[in-house]
Amino acid sequence: MGGESMTHTAPRGGGSGTGPVGSRTGQRLSGLAVALGLVLFLGGFAWGAVVYLPYTVPTSSMTPTIDAGDRILAQRVDGGDVRRGDVVVFRDTNWGDAPMVKRVVAVGGDTVSCCQDGKLKVNGKEIDEPYLPDGTPAEITGFPTVTVPKGRLFLLGDERGSSMDSTAHLSDAAGGTVARSTVEARVDAVVWPMDGMLKRPTGFEPLGSLSSPGPLRTIGLLVVVGAVLVLGGGAYGPVAKRTVGARRTDAEPARAG
Repeated sequence: MGGESMTHTAPRGGGSGTGPVGSRTGQRLSGLAVALGLVLFLGGFAWGAVVYLPYTVPTSSMTPTIDAGDRILAQRVDGGDVRRGDVVVFRDTNWGDAPMVKRVVAVGGDTVSCCQDGKLKVNGKEIDEPYLPDGTPAEITGFPTVTVPKGRLFLLGDERGSSMDSTAHLSDAAGGTVARSTVEARVDAVVWPMDGMLKRPTGFEPLGSLSSPGPLRTIGLLVVVGAVLVLGGGAYGPVAKRTVGARRTDAEPARAG
């Protein structure tokens, strides 16, 4: 009525939920991604620390499966869960009372001997051992038939020519065997160099089921996914800020004049 006119100007960005670093929804999602990523990342490492033991192998007695200086991860297991073909870490006072890495070739109740047709023989069956070094005859560790007592294990190195294994202790009271209770862990993977998970020795399958791999792959996946979420969520703010800044720069010539 008085000639005055009033205009309403909408505030810039009012109600849009946007700011200098993107939408509020985006910020919340990035925060959730970082939080979830930290849980997965730290949880994966914690799980691995509980389940696995790290070792550095000092000798070449398990070549070519494990070389001297290799770093391995071994799953903590009860000795009663060990099966034929497993590569285990054990400690026996008669063998020097230091952690040793060997392959289980026979368990309590088995008969084992070497060699016939160049192959190890367990319970009358010839065992295919593709993990042995190329060109190395199995006969190099020839020994007479041994009956493994209940609750004990017979172990050999994959490098049969230099391994101080059960064959070097045949004259002991236990006939070269060790108690299942001496086993600390079962080797799951060589992590340095990154040779990956150990293959399951299918040559022992006719004698019974093989052990299953541990959760190392799952743990590794949790750690990787967690790291991606943390990095992705943390990068949201700077990326959104740069994107908003670029949009404003592009819009300035349109407002000019």
